[in-house]
Amino acid sequence: MSIVRDILIYGLAGGVLVAALQIAEYRFLVVDPSTGLYGALIAVLFAALGIWLGRTLHAGTPAPAATPAAADPARARDFSITPRELEILGLIADGLSNREIAARLFVSENTVKTHSSRLFDKLGAKRRTQAVQIGKAERLIP
Repeated sequence: MSIVRDILIYGLAGGVLVAALQIAEYRFLVVDPSTGLYGALIAVLFAALGIWLGRTLHAGTPAPAATPAAADPARARDFSITPRELEILGLIADGLSNREIAARLFVSENTVKTHSSRLFDKLGAKRRTQAVQIGKAERLIP
């Protein structure tokens, strides 16, 4: 109900502005007024009203979290995920390929594939993207 009230106030203020400009045109600005003056007046008023309306509508909205949800190592134990599998999941989430993960961890590409396969089974994932999605939802990775 508050939103409807705010929108009605905003519309009413616009109507009052138009009426005030009409009165000003006939009474005070009889000599060929500049349209730039009217544009500036309208812009200032509607900017102020827009800021007021925006603050009013978002007053009760909580600010978004500045940091992503932290990983919870205890959750990895719930899934029986080893520290190495968790490390590989984090590297998959960073977008690294199996070859890049193997080079970074100084293991063979087949070792990475084995860890990934076991990780996917434990998470119930069929693809890398699905494993990352589940890992983030379950707070295994940030």
